Amino acid sequence: MGSDPQYAKWPLLPLAQHVFTLTNPYAAKPAQQAAVKSLQDAIDQHKMAPLYRYLAHPVDGILNAVGEGGAHIPGKPLSRKSSAVGMIATKSPTTSISLPWDELAYQKLKEENDKELEEYQKEEDEAVEKAGDTEIQAARGKRAEFYARVGDKEKTIAAYEDLFEKTGILGSKIDLVLAIIRIGLFFGDKQLVKKHVERAKTLVDSGGDWDRRNRLKAYEGLYLLTVRNYNAGAPLLLDSLSTFTSYELCTYSNLVVYSVLAGSVSLNRVDFKSKVVDAPEIKAILGDGEDKLLALSGAISAGPGADAEMADSSSASAAAKTTVVNLTTLGSSTEQPEAEMAVDFSPLAQLVSSLYNGRYKLFFQALALVEEQFLTQDRYLHEHKSWFIREMRLRAYQQLLQSYRVVGLESMANDFGVTVDFLDRDLAKFIAAGRIPCTIDRVTGKGVIETNRPDDKNKQYQDVVRQGDQLITKLQKYGQAVRLRGSERA
Repeated sequence: MGSDPQYAKWPLLPLAQHVFTLTNPYAAKPAQQAAVKSLQDAIDQHKMAPLYRYLAHPVDGILNAVGEGGAHIPGKPLSRKSSAVGMIATKSPTTSISLPWDELAYQKLKEENDKELEEYQKEEDEAVEKAGDTEIQAARGKRAEFYARVGDKEKTIAAYEDLFEKTGILGSKIDLVLAIIRIGLFFGDKQLVKKHVERAKTLVDSGGDWDRRNRLKAYEGLYLLTVRNYNAGAPLLLDSLSTFTSYELCTYSNLVVYSVLAGSVSLNRVDFKSKVVDAPEIKAILGDGEDKLLALSGAISAGPGADAEMADSSSASAAAKTTVVNLTTLGSSTEQPEAEMAVDFSPLAQLVSSLYNGRYKLFFQALALVEEQFLTQDRYLHEHKSWFIREMRLRAYQQLLQSYRVVGLESMANDFGVTVDFLDRDLAKFIAAGRIPCTIDRVTGKGVIETNRPDDKNKQYQDVVRQGDQLITKLQKYGQAVRLRGSERA
């Protein structure tokens, strides 16, 4: 299947989520306190001097509000890079919990970083004198991973690019590009991620092995999620569920959340049923009772996207720990930076089942819980939460209205558990934008919604008439031009 992935340990992407939580106004205070502690522990443990300065410096740190300085340093406007804005929840964090700046601690970390770099340089120099290209590349790889570990974005990218130019192994090249993608995701640099996703696809298409091709699906799907391209991202994320191995990118539970949300908002009803509602990988997480037991035991097929060999190894891993529900133990063979916390998937399960079964009051309740527990708390979903909520409401409205010619406004409001005035205003926005083909008549009685279903035959007829009128107009202009030329010759 190819060599094992390289350069997959750093950076620690959960740390970027902690930075987001620290600046997220929707996060609970205990969660922010836990995020600060996790950041401090990681910075001390891994000697992250560059990241510490990038985050907490009194003047240059992105966790400081715009224009604010430290206690003894006059404030000055901060230059806001796209990566800084992509890493934090708000441009002007106002949280009472912050990552404190300690100049002495920073200088100590920096000295330890310099000492470690000297050792890597010495190792490389010795390899150049006494060893071959393999040992030289290994020494350079250690230095590149050091930069990724301590959070120095620019030097990490430069070091990875240097390794890329000097290696001829396709698998190693793909691993290096995937590592750069994770650097972009860590710092929220979407342009960097976009550029290297395309680069990785080119490399994989030129002969990449199955494992790296499969890992790239998850990378690309997550990137498409961050740029709100759910239509293209959903198939990639859903296809990654059965053979997921990219634990350096996100946890399996997170992948399930991203896949379900992307599929719910983008797939048509038939695909939504087969790929989300009835998908065994999703049933193993969101299902209840018999469905969950069947999925965990392997009685339900993993689906056509699963490779037979990988499916055997996955089911064996699941059988070893049948009491675990979230399937994250499938990644126990890889080094995880921290244990995955338990996740309550019940709002997500209720969202899926209520939408498919047409229980719209429960659907609106589940949508509110999903927003509170997932959309506002995740750094990849937070930016597009308002758009997601709006699109999911639209999907539910369209699903109900396509079954009726005429619906009472009050009856529909009762079905959704909202007031008539709210439903009237909400539908009016979608009708004005051409998203729902219907009209609302509130002149008589309590209001009636009349759907204007597009008639394909009438549409084709109107298209033929319009195109015929255009053709006749052109022929008339052509005839006039011909007559004029004839009169001139006469």
